Amino acid sequence: MRSGRMMDLALEAARSCRLVTSPNPWVGCVIDAGGDQYLGATSPPGGNHAEINALEAAGSSARGADLFTTLEPCDHQGRTGPCTEAIVAAGVDRVVVAVEDPDPAVSGRGIAALQQAGIAVEVGVRADEAAELLAPYLKHRRTGLPWVVLKLAATLDGRIAAPDASSRWITGPEARADVHRLRAESDAVLVGAGTVRADDPELTVRDWHPPSGVAPRASQPRRVVLGSVPPGARVHPALEMDGPLEEVLVELGERGVIQLLVEGGAATAAAFHRAGLVDHYAVYLAPALFGGDDGRPMLAGPGAPTIDDLWRGEITEVTRLGPDIRIDLRPE
Repeated sequence: MRSGRMMDLALEAARSCRLVTSPNPWVGCVIDAGGDQYLGATSPPGGNHAEINALEAAGSSARGADLFTTLEPCDHQGRTGPCTEAIVAAGVDRVVVAVEDPDPAVSGRGIAALQQAGIAVEVGVRADEAAELLAPYLKHRRTGLPWVVLKLAATLDGRIAAPDASSRWITGPEARADVHRLRAESDAVLVGAGTVRADDPELTVRDWHPPSGVAPRASQPRRVVLGSVPPGARVHPALEMDGPLEEVLVELGERGVIQLLVEGGAATAAAFHRAGLVDHYAVYLAPALFGGDDGRPMLAGPGAPTIDDLWRGEITEVTRLGPDIRIDLRPE
C-alpha cells in the first residue's frame, strides 16, 4: 500500500514535466524519509534527472530513506552524471522502480549497480501505469521509431468535409483546444501537402494552456509535411519529406521525434492506418450529420472488402469535450 501511494506521487511528478523533457523520458521521483516526502521531476534536456532533483530537495534526509522512481535510474555519463552514483552517495537504503529502461545505455545496468552497492531494489510497482505514461519513450528506445498518434475529427456519420471541401469547424472550441494539447505532447506534427494547400494550417499549440503545476513547452512542435510546401504557407518553417512512410518514421526517430501526431488529411491518415503504423487513435466526433454519402470520409480510398476484414481496435477512453466527444483507441 505505501509503495503504491509513493509511486502515485512519482507518477504525478512525471506528468508535470511531460511537455519539457523530450527526447529524454519524463520521470518522477519521490524520496520518503521518515514520513516526509521530497519530489523531483526531470528537468529539460541538459538539466537534472528526476532522481537528482529529488535528492537535492531531500538533502541529508535522503540517508536511510526509500526512493521511488517511475523509470530505472541511469548508470552512465550523458549530459549529466549517473543517477546511480548520486543515489549511492546519498545513502539511500531502498529503491523502488516502476519499469526498467529499455535504452541500451541503461537496460538493467542501473538496477544492477544499485544492488552491487548493497541497496535493496524492487521493480514493478505501478508498472502498468508507468508504462502507459512512458509508452512513446519506451517504443522509441526499443525500436528507434516514434509513437504515432493519428488524430481524426468528423461528424457522427464519419465525414470530415462537405462536397465543396469546406470543413471548418466540425468540432467545437473545447475539442480543438484538446487537439492542441496533443500537439503540445508531441515532438512533431505531420500533415499531407494537400491539407496545407486546402486549409493552410499553422499546426501550433496556441489554443491550449497547461494546467497549474504542469511545465509549458518552451517551443512549438516541429512541423512535417509529406510533399512540397507552397511558398508563403503558414506551416513554414516545416520539414518536407517524401518516400515510404516506414522510412519517414525511421528518419524522424533518428531526429529525436519520440511522439508524432498525424493530423491528415484523409489520404495521409488512410496511408498510416493501412500500413499498420498507428499506435494510438484520437477520434473527435461532433453531434452533427452531413446526411449523405457525398461528404469526404475520414479515411480516403477503398475500405475492408468484407466484414471479416474489418479493422477492430480497443477503446481505451471516452471523454466529453463540450458538445463533442473524443474516443481513444488502440490496435487490438
